[in-house]
Amino acid sequence: MEKNRLEAFSDGVLAIIITIMVLELKVPHGHDLAALKPLIPVFLSYVLSFIYVGIYWNNHHHLLHSTKRVSGSILWANLHLLFWLSLFPFATAWIGEIHVGPTPTATYGVVLLMAALAYYVLQRAIIAQQGRDSLLAQAIGCDWKGKLSPVIYLAAIPLAFVSPWIAIALYAFVALLWLIPDRRIERALAKAGHPT
Repeated sequence: MEKNRLEAFSDGVLAIIITIMVLELKVPHGHDLAALKPLIPVFLSYVLSFIYVGIYWNNHHHLLHSTKRVSGSILWANLHLLFWLSLFPFATAWIGEIHVGPTPTATYGVVLLMAALAYYVLQRAIIAQQGRDSLLAQAIGCDWKGKLSPVIYLAAIPLAFVSPWIAIALYAFVALLWLIPDRRIERALAKAGHPT
């Protein structure tokens, strides 16, 4: 199966996720800057989630760009990833609405953790189908960011019940780690003579 349909479907789902998240930003009822103050937690949770969705969109693009063909296992692994990403609007709205409470913050971490694990499963499905000598397998290498991220999420989830702000800081730290563009796949594609 060609990868174009999978990529187009995934892009559409991610666009809908962002749209749903932005719809949670309600217009204030006041007419001065003070009316915006209650929206700050909602807006900050939206910004963090938008960054995460952007990171997944960018890395997903590179992941599929290194893939020649798509198998049934890749389709299901991709749907598994999209399922967890589709929960971002719910987790984002809850954390913003409750103004960073312990349970919503921990739930946000669970969604982040499960999305990271689903992305790892998708990578493994692609490598299994393409082979251990594939472009993706060579590009990923030891994948220290991919291994560190779930560990940080696992630490942040229980910490949310001690201090939600510590957990949020850890989630933001992981986002910053991934915000720096990951050039491994781009370099491997360029080395192999593929346009990026």
